[in-house]
Amino acid sequence: MMQKISTSHYVGSQGADWWRGAVIYQIYPRSFMDSNSDGIGDLQGVIDKLDYIASLNVDAIWLSPFFTSPMKDFGYDISNYRDVDPMFGTLEDFDRLVEGAHARGLKVTIDQVMSHTADQHAWFEESRQSRDNPKADWYVWADPKPDGAPPTNWQSVFGGSAWQWDTRRCQYYLHNFLASQPDLNFRTPAVVDAMLEEVRFWLERGVDGFRLDAVNFCTHGELKDNPPRQEMTESFLGVRPDNPYGYQLHQYDKTQPENLVFLERLRALLDEYPGTTSVGEVGDDDALGVMAEYSQGGKRLHMCYSFNLLTDKADPGYLHETLTEMEARIGDGWPCWALGNHDVTRLATRWQAEGQLDKLRLYMVFLLTQRGSVCLYQGEELGLPEAQLTFEQLVDPAGITFWPAYKGRDGCRTPHPWQADAGHAGFSRGTPWLPVPDTHASLAVDQQDNDTDSLLNAYRDFLAFRRTQPALVKGDVRYHPVRDDVLCLERTYQQTRLLIALNFSGQTVTRSAPEGAEAIAGAPAWLTGEWQGSQLSLPQLSLPPYGVAIARCYQLEENAPWDV
Repeated sequence: MMQKISTSHYVGSQGADWWRGAVIYQIYPRSFMDSNSDGIGDLQGVIDKLDYIASLNVDAIWLSPFFTSPMKDFGYDISNYRDVDPMFGTLEDFDRLVEGAHARGLKVTIDQVMSHTADQHAWFEESRQSRDNPKADWYVWADPKPDGAPPTNWQSVFGGSAWQWDTRRCQYYLHNFLASQPDLNFRTPAVVDAMLEEVRFWLERGVDGFRLDAVNFCTHGELKDNPPRQEMTESFLGVRPDNPYGYQLHQYDKTQPENLVFLERLRALLDEYPGTTSVGEVGDDDALGVMAEYSQGGKRLHMCYSFNLLTDKADPGYLHETLTEMEARIGDGWPCWALGNHDVTRLATRWQAEGQLDKLRLYMVFLLTQRGSVCLYQGEELGLPEAQLTFEQLVDPAGITFWPAYKGRDGCRTPHPWQADAGHAGFSRGTPWLPVPDTHASLAVDQQDNDTDSLLNAYRDFLAFRRTQPALVKGDVRYHPVRDDVLCLERTYQQTRLLIALNFSGQTVTRSAPEGAEAIAGAPAWLTGEWQGSQLSLPQLSLPPYGVAIARCYQLEENAPWDV
């Protein structure tokens, strides 16, 4: 019988809708802090660094998978949803982590991988034994074509056919990712019931929410070939010219209408635990449309994020187009935005800002002033660049498969640097599972902690300031046309109206500013002071290269243009 750990959830001062506008700090446990010197980060390591996380002024943490797993995909292949893999610790460690986070005002969200399991999961081991066992239809099985070929032309995200032959059943099983990650069959009611019980297990342990991995992959459609794509686009992780996954329109293999029914059942379960939330990861041909559909109406997911801001495109025109399209489509839904995570090249490298404090501050303010919630990936607050690894150092199956055109995800997963002069930058006293680059050690926490001008302290200062501005947390948004690479937006909440100008160019830009606009008391000095931050001397607004300005305006009419 499952032990009930928590009868009520930690709600805190922000109420049950704390997630709306929250900033969630993503922790990749393998790489955060190693407490036992085995080279792999663990839950105790996270506990040891909770004070650091709280010092960032974030609202919650998101833990990437720590469940029992063969680690073929580093935890995203789960063999037991209800236990902690020994390399990360124990269930008791997890309970202490939740207690410690809550004591510091931090919510705890965890990854939940619902579309697939590991091939070592007991469910799959039973399912593959025969075509008539009790779990025979718990995974997606299909007969071959008459010539023995796979049932459809569907491709795996990690390369090659999404179908794997199994000699026990003489059938193929579906795997949208690795062959060792068979897809569950959400058309089987018992599977849906079982997965909801896995979610309930963690709700009973006191978690505050779930990040749902590849949530639009839970259901598949008819076993028909996907049509070809006329033009290659980068719409999902690994979808590059060297990956055949991008050659198709994914009409049948994911994002099916039946998934909405499942999401409604999931939301009903979460609603039994007030103060809990969900954020779905969406990788789709029309990711913004799916984000809207999955989060509208208050009966499916609380929020979604996609890869639309996780590409190489950093020009304000593209950003403006993405954000305005999202606003036009999402209605009463709620987005979640991220500029980095464990699946993509680190932001400083991807957006060509390595070692450029002004650019990194600009990108930070851009992200933290949008309407929606925010995910920050560990190390983003330090400005870490992508680690450059050799082929021999790689462990990511995607990088090994697509090398050298694609080097995989290891470069963004290297250990978090804590102390510049300590072995392995203070991450571990043993040999870490991935090396710590020298460029990361020089950006370690202890090097930035007491430097008032560091990026780390810019994050702390701006996140503290953001908490004092309800318009930035929960306000409406309005975008102005991009001129001279300056992205301008307004955030309004009740009687407060904030004007935000972001200069994405390397040139000083001066524009007229509205009458009555004024700098905000308590804002970080670099926003409105002489260093880097924009000179707000009205009625002119002068933005230095990559400069940022935020002002409060009382006199601008509701629909009047802001000429910046």
